[in-house]
Amino acid sequence: MKKFDLSNFTLQESDGVLILKNDYTTVGFVRFNSESEIEYIFVNPIFRKQGLAKKLLKMVEKKTCKKIIFQDPISPLGEKLLQSLGKYN
Repeated sequence: MKKFDLSNFTLQESDGVLILKNDYTTVGFVRFNSESEIEYIFVNPIFRKQGLAKKLLKMVEKKTCKKIIFQDPISPLGEKLLQSLGKYN
């Protein structure tokens, strides 16, 4: 897994959403509520397997100053992410 360098991307923030973009596309985003519950997370397939989802989750923790709470995943990719984080069986 390559380390993901955020310096080449812009971070947009709106109410409960962090969006990471470059000049051409949305790289990834995460939607969360005030309790730090992750409602949805997406990483563009071109940018997967680089630790971006974990970086987005850390940004949420930093922004909310709360431990992240995961909702039950709605897709196999969501299950894989939680398994990789050790949060889902």
